[in-house]
Amino acid sequence: MSEADSRPTLGPIIALGSREIFTGRTVHLKIDTVRMPNGVEVDLERVYHVGAAAIVPVTAEGDVLLVRQARWATGGWLLEIPAGKLDRTAHGTEAPEVCAARELEEETGHTAGRLEPLGWIWATPGFADEKVWLYLATDLTQTRQTLEADEVLHVERLPLELAIEQALSGEIPDAKTVCGVLRAAAKLGRLG
Repeated sequence: MSEADSRPTLGPIIALGSREIFTGRTVHLKIDTVRMPNGVEVDLERVYHVGAAAIVPVTAEGDVLLVRQARWATGGWLLEIPAGKLDRTAHGTEAPEVCAARELEEETGHTAGRLEPLGWIWATPGFADEKVWLYLATDLTQTRQTLEADEVLHVERLPLELAIEQALSGEIPDAKTVCGVLRAAAKLGRLG
């Protein structure tokens, strides 16, 4: 049997039903009944999330502005790129690039003269549908940080090369930060 013959069939996953378990400020939890490509029907927990944007701000000197943020779910402080969830408005969901510009200024006190898309990632595809859009922010201008009441963080500057090293070594364990830093470094031609 060849390797191609042993691969699973890449058919569709079919939704059969859904029931809401919890609706919160940021996420909704549902139990979805689905038919898997192999024909098996299962109940799967799924966290529905509006999505988020995350930004890799790089200064003219080649430093990355990161935030060290108090994160309850991780049990402490986490070094990460600035990020936030897309806002819902009366007109729909905020565009990712608008969210990125807003979060950059709110969390770091900087605006970007140039905001370039770096694609998107699934945050935790095993149980959630959260997409995180990544951006490279350059031509930074200092303004004023405006944190929300539940945001406890401070800005840290790291040389891009050190941020790359920490992303690769595991010293920075946050997935969006690892992906964002490496994609930004590649776009800037700084990834070996």
